[in-house]
Amino acid sequence: MGGWEGGIRVPGIFRWPGVLPAGRVIHEPTSLMDVFPTVVELGGGHVPQDRVIDGRSLVPLLQGTAEHSAHEFLFHYCGKYLHAARWHEKDSGRLWKVHYMTPRFHPKGAGACHGQGVCPCSGDGVTQHSPPLLFDLSRDPSETRPLSPGSEPRYHAVLARVQEALEQHRRTLSPVPPQFSLGNIVWKPWLQPCCGTFPLCACTQDGDPSEA
Repeated sequence: MGGWEGGIRVPGIFRWPGVLPAGRVIHEPTSLMDVFPTVVELGGGHVPQDRVIDGRSLVPLLQGTAEHSAHEFLFHYCGKYLHAARWHEKDSGRLWKVHYMTPRFHPKGAGACHGQGVCPCSGDGVTQHSPPLLFDLSRDPSETRPLSPGSEPRYHAVLARVQEALEQHRRTLSPVPPQFSLGNIVWKPWLQPCCGTFPLCACTQDGDPSEA
C-alpha cells in the first residue's frame, strides 16, 4: 500500500489486566518504532542518548495521561523509499498527509497490485508526484480528495512545513549496510521471514510450525 492509509490504519491491541482499562479505544496513529521506547520506560530504563530514537513511548497514551501521540510528524517508508509524510498540526488539530510517490495499482482502480502479490516500492511500479499529493485526513481519511491551491488556502504553507520537517528528518539518517540483502540473510536464517522450521519455511492454516 506504500504510504496510503489502507496500509497504515491497522489496529494494535494492548492487554494488561489491572493496569490498563479494558475497552478503551485510542484514535491516534503510532508506529512500531514506538514499541522500543515503550518497553524501555515500562522496564524503568532510559533510551540511549547517543543516537536519534525515532520512536516515542506509548505509555502516556495507554494510561490516558495524554490525548495525542507525541509524534508531530510521521514518515511512511516503502522499503528504503520514503513515500509519504503526515503532520498533526497541534494548533489547529488538523492532520495533513503528503504523498511523494504512490504505487501503481492494477488493474486501475483495484486498490492493490493483483498478479504481483506485493506492490513495488520504486521504479516503474510507482508514480512520482510533483507537486506532491496533499490530503486533509481530519476531513478526508479515505484520501479521495487531493487538495489544490484553489481548494485549500494553506496548500503551499503546509507543503513547505512538511518539506522542512522531512529535510530535518533526513539529516538524522546515517547509511548502514542493508540487513535484508541476499548476501546478508543467506547465512543468517534468523533474519529471514519464516513461520515454520528452517529451512522449511511455510505456514499451515493453524500456524503450527511442527506441521510445516
